[in-house]
Amino acid sequence: MNRLALRTFSCGVLISLALAAGVQAQDAPAVSSLPDFTGIVQKNAATVVHVEAKYSGKKTDKARAGRAAPGMPDDDDDPQMEMFRRFFGMPAMPSPEEQQRTSLGSGFIISSDGYILTNNHVVDGADSVTVRLQDRRTLTAKVVGSDPQYDIALLKVDAKGNLPAVSIGDSRALKPGQWVLAIGSPFGFDYTVTQGIVSAVGRNLGSQDQPYTSFIQTDVPINRGNSGGPLFDLQGRVVGVNSQIYSNTGGYLGVAFSIPIDVAMNVVKQIKEKGYVSRGMLGVTVQAVTDDVAKAFKLESGTGAAVTQVTPGSGADKAGLHPGDVILAFNGQSINQSADLPPLVGQTPPGSKATVTILRDGKKQDVNVTVSEMPRDKHAMLASADMDTPATHGGSASALGLGVQDLDSDTRQQLGLKAGEGVAISNITGSVAARAGLQPGDVILMVNQKKVGSVAAFREATRDAKPGDTVLLLVRHGDQSGFIGLTVPGGKDD
Repeated sequence: MNRLALRTFSCGVLISLALAAGVQAQDAPAVSSLPDFTGIVQKNAATVVHVEAKYSGKKTDKARAGRAAPGMPDDDDDPQMEMFRRFFGMPAMPSPEEQQRTSLGSGFIISSDGYILTNNHVVDGADSVTVRLQDRRTLTAKVVGSDPQYDIALLKVDAKGNLPAVSIGDSRALKPGQWVLAIGSPFGFDYTVTQGIVSAVGRNLGSQDQPYTSFIQTDVPINRGNSGGPLFDLQGRVVGVNSQIYSNTGGYLGVAFSIPIDVAMNVVKQIKEKGYVSRGMLGVTVQAVTDDVAKAFKLESGTGAAVTQVTPGSGADKAGLHPGDVILAFNGQSINQSADLPPLVGQTPPGSKATVTILRDGKKQDVNVTVSEMPRDKHAMLASADMDTPATHGGSASALGLGVQDLDSDTRQQLGLKAGEGVAISNITGSVAARAGLQPGDVILMVNQKKVGSVAAFREATRDAKPGDTVLLLVRHGDQSGFIGLTVPGGKDD
C-alpha cells in the first residue's frame, strides 16, 4: 500500500469513526447542563464583606488561634503529614512588622440592621475590626461576642439604611454531591467566587480541632482570606461558614470544611440572648473502639465510643455510666466513632434529658442522663481524645512485659482514686508493654473490664491468659485514661 492509499485509508477510518460517534451521540441521553451560578452571585455578592482585624502588638496568628497559621513556621509542621489549617487572611501590608499586626478575612451580613457573621479566629484578640462593603464603604465593626470552640464571631456595624442580608438555609438537608459555591476574599482578592460539590456531611475532626462541630466537607477551592465567608446552595441560601482546609502547605488541596449554618446561627442566638455560648456536658471521656477493644467487649464491629473515665458528680455518673461501657447512640443518633459524640452532646441544651444507648456485659440498654452545662473555660470531659498510645497487642505481669505494685492511700488521694482502685506499673520488663507506650507510674484500673485494686487482684485477672490472648487494660496516664490491648507473646517476649 503506497503512502497516498494509507492516508486515504486513515481518513476513511476517521470518517467512519466520526459517523459512528455521531450515531451514538444521537442515541445517548442528553447530558444536563451544568448549573449557572450568575444569579446567585448577583443576588448575594453585596451581602459579603471584607473583614480586617488589627492588633497593636506583635500578636501572630498562632498566638490568636493557638496554632500556626498557613504558611507560618510551626514546630508541628511536617512535610510528610497533612494537617488541618484555618484560613487566616493575607497581611494587609507586605512588611514583616505589618504581618504581625493585620489579618484579613471574609464575613457576611445576616440581618439588615448590621449583624455580620465571621470566624472567631479572624478577629480574636483584635484591637480594632473594620469591614468593607461591596460599595467600598468601610465601617467600624464591634465584636458583639464570639465562641472559640465553634470558631464563630458575631460583629455589628452601624450603617445608614437597610443593608442587604443573606437568606439562611438548612445545612441539615445537605447531601453529598450537591453543588455549592463560596464568595470571599482569598489572598485579598475581594468577591472571588468558587464552586464545587458537597463531599461529605457530618465530618468530625476529633477532639484536637473543634470537637463540637460536625463539618460540611466540600471540594470548593478555598484559600487564605476565605475565613468567615459564606457557603451557598443552588437556591442562594447560606448553608455554611468556610473555616478550614486539610493541607500540608497552607494552600488548597481539594479538601475544605465549613461550619454548618445551623450551628452558627445557634451561636448567634445565644450570644444575643446571654452574651456567651453554653454547651451540654455528659461527663465522660471516651476513646475509639479499637480492634482489641472490640475483641474484648465481644463487639461485631468497631463502632461506638468506649468510656474510659466518668466525672464524679456528673450526669453520666449519677445515671450509673462507668468505664467499660460502650456508647452506641445518643438520643437515637448512632455513634459510629468516638468523634461523633461531642457535637451531639455539646449542642444539647443543659438541663435536658438524654437517652444514651450503651453496651454493657454484651447487652444493650438505654440509660437516661441529665445533661449538665459545661464550664465555660473548659471543653474536657464531654468526650475527649484517645490516649496517644498505639493499640499494640499484650497474661501475667511478667508475660505482658511489666511489673505492678499496690498504691498507698496518699497516692490514691493525689490521683483522685477511691480505695481499692488501681495498681501502679513499677517497671517495664519486655517489648510488649514498651511498644504499647506504657511507663512506670501509669495506673492500671481494669483488666478485661474487671476492676483491679491490688497486685493479687491483677494476678488473678491475668492468670488464665495464654500465648496469643489479648489482655485489655484500662490505663491511666496523668489525667487521661484509655484502653490498651496487649497480646501475650508466644515464647520469649523480645
